[in-house]
Amino acid sequence: QVQLVESGGGLVQAGGSLRLSCAASGRTFSDYRMGWFRQAPGKEREFVASINRSGGITVYADSVKGRFTISRDNKATVYLQMNSLKPEDTAVYYCAAQQGGGSSRYDYRYDYWGQGTQVTVSS
Repeated sequence: QVQLVESGGGLVQAGGSLRLSCAASGRTFSDYRMGWFRQAPGKEREFVASINRSGGITVYADSVKGRFTISRDNKATVYLQMNSLKPEDTAVYYCAAQQGGGSSRYDYRYDYWGQGTQVTVSS
């Protein structure tokens, strides 16, 4: 079992930055590929970014490429640095852990989820 707790969300103006954190506890952090997803009101949850177990491979949704950066440390935390934020980035952001393989873009491949943190970008 893995517990995930997100933090760092908030209200920011368009063009601003936020850094989300996700602290993991329970089983060995390095056993899991980590991902960030988001869900806006009335929309389906969508993939944002993922990072492999060693931290050497990252994948991004086209909508955030060049603006967001995912990273992880050896203290069981994964981060999402979000720059040049846009109003359309407004959503609840979720951290997730994937134990198996396959594409990291699909939420059904993830085994554990955090409770989410709200990000609101004002225009």
